Amino acid sequence: MGGAERSARKRKQQGSAPAAGAKAVAAARSGGGDRSKIILAVVAVLVIAGAVIGGVIYTNNQKNATKDKAIAVQTVRLDVPVKRDGGVVEVGKDGAKATLDIYEDFLCPACAVFEEGFGPKIEEKVKDGTLKVRFHMLNLLNNRSDPEGYSTDSANAGLLAADEGKFLSFHKSLFKDQPAEGARGWTKDQLIELGKAVGVTSQAFVDGVRSGKYDSLVTEEYQKARSDEALQQEFNGQKGFGTPTMASGGKAIDTEDPNWLTKLTG
Repeated sequence: MGGAERSARKRKQQGSAPAAGAKAVAAARSGGGDRSKIILAVVAVLVIAGAVIGGVIYTNNQKNATKDKAIAVQTVRLDVPVKRDGGVVEVGKDGAKATLDIYEDFLCPACAVFEEGFGPKIEEKVKDGTLKVRFHMLNLLNNRSDPEGYSTDSANAGLLAADEGKFLSFHKSLFKDQPAEGARGWTKDQLIELGKAVGVTSQAFVDGVRSGKYDSLVTEEYQKARSDEALQQEFNGQKGFGTPTMASGGKAIDTEDPNWLTKLTG
């Protein structure tokens, strides 16, 4: 559901409460001046109004949950090569037995769940040299933040963090402290502060985040992924591309198999 549709639905819900309350009062007043009915009607209005106001406050709080906050820092200590290759971040040794491509979006809730469940296991495989990982940060959900654009901003910042050798901690921090889909994402200033918190010290990182240095690379990676037939999977009965997607040898991996990682690395 897009932002315009959500806004229209919210306005409709907000407008319905006063109307319902007014009808209740009018009905009570038309009942021969029965004061008890009028009192009950007024109480009903107050209850409805309170529910609407409470819902609006809750929604606004959820939407603005990232405002004026610092992103919680997660530290990853892996002594392995990390380098950016265009719009992809490669982590691990070149002689690794297997290579895993991970396609993800920093706003994607399912990607955060995947990172929580499989991240430590993947890190162990990278650490012992059996696995090399290629991270593709995409902007599939770019219009699902409010304001739009967080998927691109965060992916661009992730690539810049890779240039500074701080990708893994930056990556884990953004998934661990993930904004809600449809809500306010972390701003560029907050992404810059996260960079500093994980050890990025260069002005190049700051300038790159502000200018969107790698935005075009992020978009190119997404366009390539979504048009790659080998990465298409079943989603809600239809075939298409979505995040997260794991692939090896250019083909999507069925991660419904609980042993998929063991089978990949042997």
